[in-house]
Amino acid sequence: MTRTHVLIDLDGTLSDSHAGIARSLQYAFAECGFEPPTDHAVRDAIGPPFEVSFPKLGVGPDDFERVVDKYRERYNDIGLFENTVYDGIPEMLETLRADGLTLALATAKPEEPARRITAHFGLSHHFAFEAGSSGKSGNRRTKADVITYALAALSISAGDHVVMLGDRNHDVEGAIANGIDCIGVSWGFGSHKELAGAGAIAVANRPADVAGLITHA
Repeated sequence: MTRTHVLIDLDGTLSDSHAGIARSLQYAFAECGFEPPTDHAVRDAIGPPFEVSFPKLGVGPDDFERVVDKYRERYNDIGLFENTVYDGIPEMLETLRADGLTLALATAKPEEPARRITAHFGLSHHFAFEAGSSGKSGNRRTKADVITYALAALSISAGDHVVMLGDRNHDVEGAIANGIDCIGVSWGFGSHKELAGAGAIAVANRPADVAGLITHA
């Protein structure tokens, strides 16, 4: 087996986006008359699409759209840059590319703000393609949908030559749904137990460990 492509998650894998997401959600909830979620509750909710996480935070389907609209009102101007690239990530990306791997972003975050974030932090040149969700107006919502889209855009099929890198169980589940392996990362929003329990073939504890796991796991 020779790996050729790596699909990489954004929130919790490349950058710590907790502050911007938390402040924007708390703003949106308060504006819409809901109890703002705690920082801890937001941390647990980061990763899956909002329609999955909002019910856990007390917002039902009837109020989903207006809360999302308020969230984006703050996030798209301020929150997306309240964000920090994890130490070692630029070096990890350089190493993977030097190893001859083709990299693509694969995030459940809407594609337009995701691309703004990677451009802002000088990471976009590492990716042959940047795939995100289609937002509330489209049908590409889950991580499985995004991975399917990324594979098609790269003109590659699923198989052992492709691996997903992500920090939450939905990254693992989306990869498995597309017939590819997933390596988890423990520095993000999910735990080692969550990732291993979902079926990750390995879990990296540092960005510097990723290249070796992609080759040997």
